[in-house]
Amino acid sequence: MNYDSFLKIDGRTVSIQDPSYFIADIAANHDGDLERAKDLIWRAKEAGANCAKFQHFLADKIVSAVGFSGPAGRMSHQVGWKGSVVEVYDQYHTRREWTASLVETCEQADIHFMTTPYDFDAIDAFADIIPAYKIGSGDITFHAALERIAKIGNPVILATGASTMEETIEAAELILSHNRQLCLLQCNTNYTGNLENFASVNLNVLRTFAIRWPNLVLGLSDHTPGHSAVLGAIALGARVIEKHFTDDNSRVGPDHAFALNPTTWRAMVDAARELELALGDGAKRVETNEMETVVIQRRALRVIDDIPAGAVITEGHLEALRPCPHDACPPNRMNKVVGRVLANGKKRGEALLWTDIC
Repeated sequence: MNYDSFLKIDGRTVSIQDPSYFIADIAANHDGDLERAKDLIWRAKEAGANCAKFQHFLADKIVSAVGFSGPAGRMSHQVGWKGSVVEVYDQYHTRREWTASLVETCEQADIHFMTTPYDFDAIDAFADIIPAYKIGSGDITFHAALERIAKIGNPVILATGASTMEETIEAAELILSHNRQLCLLQCNTNYTGNLENFASVNLNVLRTFAIRWPNLVLGLSDHTPGHSAVLGAIALGARVIEKHFTDDNSRVGPDHAFALNPTTWRAMVDAARELELALGDGAKRVETNEMETVVIQRRALRVIDDIPAGAVITEGHLEALRPCPHDACPPNRMNKVVGRVLANGKKRGEALLWTDIC
């Protein structure tokens, strides 16, 4: 199946050769307040994010009041929520009448605006507004939505948390049958923020994805504390990184506790940029900044005593000592030196240069 080895997001190219693309998932952390939402956009930009992402859902189109009144009503990270699941979703959803204001603020802040749409109306409404669609892990089996999004033609970023490889392949192939621009995000959808969750992040799934889809753009949607998992993902080839973003982890709300704040987000981006520089291109060579140390740390063949021009060089004439000038004979080329005639006389301790022998 055909797919692109890059994403084009509003003129920005995202690929294995490019810097990682950071999505600040503001999600519900605006707490139902437009001005907070706008402020978080600016804070995300200042912290180094490339994209400020929201989530557009309506409570009655994403959750069932009947379903969450049963055993599923209080599970996992929802146990501590104040109010019913339906009430929380209704309280913290991103109002659709905010769209123009949010888009304008992102343009002013020079940051991409994106959202995860959770119903068909939202999918259609944002087709000409967002540069790419992010699909949450929970909708990986909602094939009707995946197909609707894929057919629009914008790049698709699909999170794969709490899913099997078979489910991931089904979803990816469905999207790719309509759209070449796909990014798969490894994800663990436990939102408790516990340190124990690191054992379940399973970053090596990125290797599995790379084998199944060579050169496909990959990424990580992460909910663990800090940014250790993010750095590991980048080292394994991830180039799209999504983390939740807030201004204050102590605020009341469903996503604040496990989000990064401006300080920790900036630390993540700075560390990632250092890592990207450190990864390099994989070609083994003497690097530019090693040109002096390669001289002072390597040994050269140096004459033990004065030797006149015309002498036949023997191994007994030479010893291996630092430094080794760039044009000197190194000890691993002793066999290319012994038996040769010395063209220039050498003083004790001098390095034997290639120009000294004939």
